[in-house]
Amino acid sequence: MTHLSRRSLLKGAAAGAVLAGFGATILPRRAEAATTLTFSSWLPPRHPIVVNAFEPWAEDVAKATDRRVRIRILPKPLGGAPAHFDMARDGIADITYGLHSFTPGDRFLLSRAAEFSFLGDNAADLSVAYWKLYQDRLAQANEHDGVHTLGVFAHGPGAIHNNVRPIRTAADLQGLTLRVPGGYVSQLMARLGTVPRQAPSGEVYEMLSNRVIQGVTFTQEALTAFKLTDHLKHTTTVPGGIYNTSWFFVMNPWKWEALSDADREAITELSGEAFARRVGKAWMDADDVALDQIRKAGIEIIEADPSFVQELTVHTNALEAEWAEQAKQRGVDGLAALRELRAATGVILPS
Repeated sequence: MTHLSRRSLLKGAAAGAVLAGFGATILPRRAEAATTLTFSSWLPPRHPIVVNAFEPWAEDVAKATDRRVRIRILPKPLGGAPAHFDMARDGIADITYGLHSFTPGDRFLLSRAAEFSFLGDNAADLSVAYWKLYQDRLAQANEHDGVHTLGVFAHGPGAIHNNVRPIRTAADLQGLTLRVPGGYVSQLMARLGTVPRQAPSGEVYEMLSNRVIQGVTFTQEALTAFKLTDHLKHTTTVPGGIYNTSWFFVMNPWKWEALSDADREAITELSGEAFARRVGKAWMDADDVALDQIRKAGIEIIEADPSFVQELTVHTNALEAEWAEQAKQRGVDGLAALRELRAATGVILPS
């Protein structure tokens, strides 16, 4: 190699090093790949909870993570409503929600804390109180094993709706066939002399229109969400609700762990208590709108009087005591948990 060629090579190498140095500073940093999470939703797409709680939550997650995490709410569910907890656990869907009571048996025994009568008239207050109770007392029993819990919540106060007769006393319930969501209210309705039929919400219209059932235990908004007003004549409400339901909001744990620390923190801020308040408000707003439509449909609305409430407490107290004994086996003081929920929502039980 000649002296000239060696010098040329050295100059070329130096120039290359300088260019490489500049390149390292001026080339744009490669953007992190976005993660799209599948969200299986079994409620109707225009259900107020989907539109006013889950969809805004998904949008806020995208914004809070600078769109690194995007959530796709599927137009159709990937399975039946009762399967949704295990679908998140098994990775069939990344995110799901549902009612604990759709799962038979005692797998989610402690969730019944949010199903009892007289828990509250404001779904936002009850949902927030339930989330705090879950964190402080219930999560330790690990009933949500296999998923990452984004939240738990309750709906608006449950009522009794039927097309046979007004319900003003416990005796008026005798013999009615009612759809129930499972869990506590199934037990209560059986004790009160009805024939409870457990079924998912989406099947109620067909059951009523085909006269398989004569009524349903539901929130007010469900009557309009599932187009039931033409098949019902009477609604009876109870202070604090004759029942409630416990809902889970969960995510596949492997997908959760695959997210960055910053993105998990952002999602956590939008979930838990914040989501409980959001979804609770969505339930209450939907109930308010539904009540106007129920009145326009000519459905009689009856508020339970103190004597009827007193009749109910004979049965509700017995069921609470029975559940509390079972909860004790899982390390939870059930009666203390119920007192905590009612204190948070301002419910005073009849003496």
